[in-house]
Amino acid sequence: MKESIHTIPLTDAFKAEDECPFCYLEREAEQHAISFALGSGASYMEDDVRAETDAMGFCRHHYKMMYDYGNRLGSGLILSTHLKKLNQELAAQMDLFAPGKSSVFKRMQKTSLDKQGRETAIGQWIDEKTHSCYVCDHFKANYNRYLDTFFDLYKKDEEFARLFREGKGFCLPHFADLVETAEKKLNDKQKAEFYPALFKIMKENYQRLQEEVTWFTDKFDYRNKDKDWGNSKDSIQRCMQKLGGGYPADEPFTEGL
Repeated sequence: MKESIHTIPLTDAFKAEDECPFCYLEREAEQHAISFALGSGASYMEDDVRAETDAMGFCRHHYKMMYDYGNRLGSGLILSTHLKKLNQELAAQMDLFAPGKSSVFKRMQKTSLDKQGRETAIGQWIDEKTHSCYVCDHFKANYNRYLDTFFDLYKKDEEFARLFREGKGFCLPHFADLVETAEKKLNDKQKAEFYPALFKIMKENYQRLQEEVTWFTDKFDYRNKDKDWGNSKDSIQRCMQKLGGGYPADEPFTEGL
């Protein structure tokens, strides 16, 4: 299959033998976005980039990445104009806010906030703001194309299909996305081949991780102190990645890396 802007990084991610190739792509994308916004190219000074960061802001995770990156001036400039825009919107939301009708029944109920179903306009607006992120959007813009490219390569490129079959599977969130996408991208015959292969990979590799992390704990038994660690020494972070995605043991991504 002819290489494209998405086939090369996707193939590289599978060749990396990571616990999840899509986590690998996500990390590459978010580090690129942070470097692009705050790095030596000073993209934060460009009007079009600043307009995007002003409008979108960042999520909690990527605010932390910005802080760790180390460009305090760049972060300060981004935050200054983002807050200016947000303060205008916040003032408008508060000016328009109308409290709901109170009742004895409501006051007697135990608090149970449903963050997926905010009832107030301010709550809904804040949900929209806190789920808007310049870096997340950078990856999401490519992620769907990576999923499409995955299935194009799987169907047309035997070498890639082999990498998939011999890989370590996927984290649970990206596994779910693969299944959802497969339902739309594959015909019945292709599904009959793909799902058994995918499920075999997942079962084998989740079993592998269970055994590795179990051996990690067993090594603390004095009877095993002289036995080989095998692949268990970093099993904690790999299990966490497999279950939730991401790289919990990564060092902070900083300017100059």
